[in-house]
Amino acid sequence: MTWLIDVLLPADQAEGTRSQVLRWLKTVGQPVSKHEPLVEIETDKVTIEVPAPADGVLGEITAAEGVDVAPGALLGRLQAGDAAASRAAPIAATPAAAAAMSTPATARPSWSERMSPAVRRLLAEHGLTAAQVRGSGEAGRITVDDVLAAAKNGAPPANDAATAVAAPPAAAPAEVGVRRIPHTPMRRRIAAHMVESLLQIAPHVTTVFEADMTGVLAHRARHRKELEARGVSLTLTAYFVAACVDAIRAVPEANGRWTDDAILVHERIDIGVGTALEGRGLIVPVIRDVGRLDLAGIAQALGELVTRARQDQLTPADLRGGTFTISNHGVSGSLVAAPIVINQPQSAILGIGKLDKRAVVVGREGQEEIAIRPRCYVTLTIDHRVLDGHQANHFMQTLVRRIEVWS
Repeated sequence: MTWLIDVLLPADQAEGTRSQVLRWLKTVGQPVSKHEPLVEIETDKVTIEVPAPADGVLGEITAAEGVDVAPGALLGRLQAGDAAASRAAPIAATPAAAAAMSTPATARPSWSERMSPAVRRLLAEHGLTAAQVRGSGEAGRITVDDVLAAAKNGAPPANDAATAVAAPPAAAPAEVGVRRIPHTPMRRRIAAHMVESLLQIAPHVTTVFEADMTGVLAHRARHRKELEARGVSLTLTAYFVAACVDAIRAVPEANGRWTDDAILVHERIDIGVGTALEGRGLIVPVIRDVGRLDLAGIAQALGELVTRARQDQLTPADLRGGTFTISNHGVSGSLVAAPIVINQPQSAILGIGKLDKRAVVVGREGQEEIAIRPRCYVTLTIDHRVLDGHQANHFMQTLVRRIEVWS
């Protein structure tokens, strides 16, 4: 007896994102085991693997590579049962299945073919082949860092024969002296999301303040080694996350969102922190329930999320459900960025500029004098439907006060 089992895109793993079939890991007619990765789905945030729901044979592919799919969409079907288990030959494929098949059914994928989606994407973006990259992972597996290092160093061909993979023919340039970088699905969806937020949904308004970082830097110098001994990296971003908790408690609407009927204010504070991925774009992993964490707990949670993001180990659950966002654009040298596009459906986003030493007038014992202080610009971009200028300024006054009197 043989029966069909639907392979569906999990609704909970794609909530709030647009998804596209990136690559089928099996072809029609190949046997699969329960929980074995079956198909890779790329969203505008991360790449996920959809596992096989049961033992059987891949009987049909209904969503070919490159096709957009919605949460809960049918991706394909497995044949299960005694008859399916006994057959290893391909069955008749639909047109979608034929378009999706990329590997002979009898071929066992090599380790190079099982490279992570991030590695394959970076190889394509930098015009490299696996043969040009020396893998540092287990059994010579190529990692994201290996590709980035090869691209930076000019990528001499690796001598390890195990990494030799035939390079696809290079496309002729459309214009002389112009390098073409194809859009990835992630880049396309980031662009659409930004345009939609800025031009179609929320009226953006930005307020700019300046913060003296003397107290924070002194506190960090006193406690940095202690936390490093516990495996925790105490970054300046962690201080701003903690300060945002005070500011949100002073202006709860900053932790809310607009609906047609009312402003919905979240009681729990879940702060997303913008994280740049080299050559791939920006994602926003979320620190959960920040109001319950002290500074050390925030620093630990932030460090773990950033590390997993750069190792391509985040899940969609790590990126959704944020109620407020921080963008520390100053780490790359930016003084002020405004407006920073609001991460819908949130109502506000904090921008942190580059820390710089500046000459400022300070008062001491009734006298004014010029002093050199470490300072940075901070901005709050708001959805003016939810917050007005007075509330935005009150938020920033609370945040700056917390930063400047840190103890």
